[in-house]
Amino acid sequence: MEIIIEDTLTAMAAMLEQPLERRPDALREMMAPTRAAIPMPGDLVDIHHSGGGFRVDADDPRYLPAVRRMIEQDVLGQVRGALTRASERLSGAKRPGLVRVMFALGNPDNEHLMTTAGGYYGMGGGSEWLYLLAWPSDEVIGRIGALAVHEFHHLVRFTNVVWDPVAVTVGEHVLAEGLAEAFVRELLGPEAMGPWSSMVTGEDYERAYELITADFELAGMQHTPAYVLGDSATRNFGGEPRGIPDMAGYAVGLNLVDRVLAATGLTAAEATVLPAAELLRRAGVRP
Repeated sequence: MEIIIEDTLTAMAAMLEQPLERRPDALREMMAPTRAAIPMPGDLVDIHHSGGGFRVDADDPRYLPAVRRMIEQDVLGQVRGALTRASERLSGAKRPGLVRVMFALGNPDNEHLMTTAGGYYGMGGGSEWLYLLAWPSDEVIGRIGALAVHEFHHLVRFTNVVWDPVAVTVGEHVLAEGLAEAFVRELLGPEAMGPWSSMVTGEDYERAYELITADFELAGMQHTPAYVLGDSATRNFGGEPRGIPDMAGYAVGLNLVDRVLAATGLTAAEATVLPAAELLRRAGVRP
């Protein structure tokens, strides 16, 4: 398997040293290779900004030092190392022949990114591309490699398990997120896990569990993200909120995965190749 990591840190450092009026086109050039893999219509700059990316239409003295810090700490090298380890651990599964990584700096003033998403997030599984976005706070900068592993797990899982946007269910999507975090924990340790699966607890978790499991068989990608990401993200994307606390799908997914792994004795790596319904059947878990 070949891993190609775009040197976006060098590109963004150069971009941030250009006059402001040149930066939008520089961003479009940097992001252009991913365009076919991005499902949203519109200009790449608008998509980048709406997703919490750093602004290319305003100067901010925090941006360039943040990029330089990531270069000094070899964040992209850490991503490569983490992905190499993940690929080796998943060598028993079918893996894509090519994985490409695009990393973008986040906007520290974007409330959804910094508060709801914990400062970083990724997308992966629908193509050979892994897209990572982060603001490199002290809590986040050492976890960007683990974020890449989470998204890589989706890519491998859905190379082995059919992901049909029309037929995929809430249950499959929720289990996929929980299993990706369980794999990060298994490979890199619990300290590498993202904050998403621990954000919702107590009564909020119980309400989320009831709502998510009640619609476990609801199919279609137009529905499932609302149950994973929660109401704030759903509103941001123009969808219909379902009463789900923000990021609750990660907590519910990890809880179900932990029950499955405990009941079956499977590792997260071994569970990667099995559909959610099969994992739950083997474990005797009835959400």
